[in-house]
Amino acid sequence: MSNDTTNGKHHEGDVAFIQSLAELLNASELSEISVKREYGEHDRLTVSLSKHARQAVAAAPMQMAAPAAAPAPGAPAAPAAPAAAGSEDPASLPGAVTSPMVGTAYLSAEPGAAPFVQIGQTVAEGETLLIVEAMKTMNHIPAPRACTVRRILVDDGSPVEFGAPLMVVE
Repeated sequence: MSNDTTNGKHHEGDVAFIQSLAELLNASELSEISVKREYGEHDRLTVSLSKHARQAVAAAPMQMAAPAAAPAPGAPAAPAAPAAAGSEDPASLPGAVTSPMVGTAYLSAEPGAAPFVQIGQTVAEGETLLIVEAMKTMNHIPAPRACTVRRILVDDGSPVEFGAPLMVVE
């Protein structure tokens, strides 16, 4: 159903585009996709897709975290520690540093470079812990206070959601 006959041709392409976005959302760890397109005076496409799986991602690490844990040999031991301690959500741990946005986490300034921080390292307030890239913008995530890095909860290059725990510091 289009508003005028000139949009009829775009309608089928738009439906296919939206279906491919939905498939991308389901196949990835993304929680939201938003697209805005405006060409002419009356030609406009605004799409916003989201899946409300934030709790499912945190509560079911076996489904989402297992593939990401395979490349990092130390990662399987880290999720086992909070489960054994009775803490279901790393974001609820004291000293959890969470993502302020949806994006991609990077542990170093560029591929092959040394990571910003390592487990056990003491950092000053405001020192960069990692970067979250969102919309081609590199957002430095600073240490909230002078602290020691206790756990790194994300892999380099992994997608993160708003509020997702990135590191635990104390």
